[in-house]
Amino acid sequence: MKGQLSFISSANEETEERPSGRPRRAWLGVVSAEHARYAARYGWIQLNHGYRRNLARLGRGDGFVIYSPTERLGEKAKLRAFTALGVVADDEPYLADEAMDMGARGTFRPWRRVVDFAPVHAVELGAVAPDLILTQQPNWGYGLRFGLVPLAVEDFELLRDAMAR
Repeated sequence: MKGQLSFISSANEETEERPSGRPRRAWLGVVSAEHARYAARYGWIQLNHGYRRNLARLGRGDGFVIYSPTERLGEKAKLRAFTALGVVADDEPYLADEAMDMGARGTFRPWRRVVDFAPVHAVELGAVAPDLILTQQPNWGYGLRFGLVPLAVEDFELLRDAMAR
């Protein structure tokens, strides 16, 4: 079912779609656009340099949107766009088979989550910001530095519609 949105309740182990067609919860992850494309291509996400903590907050069937402040990690030029969207498709984080080279920090195996990404196109923040609940809070962008923030289900639906091909 890769590439199709299906909303699965995380309240139980069943795979029935929620009657409302909405996820119970939604999240916004912060990743460069280059890494968002990689995640969508391979069907998994990795946040905060591969640490488990934030990934453990996600549940099966939760909506997930990637916000990309830049095209590539470390670039100064701003992109500020929503670049990928999907639904969490597993129950727990898992350790990747391959190790990551973190330079002076050495190598380690990152934690990941499986996500069924939908075929979407990027949408600039400015095009949807006036309509998002997320951006109505003062200093809303401050929380993005943590790499994962809760997202109103209404915002997930608005972004899903705006990003649909």
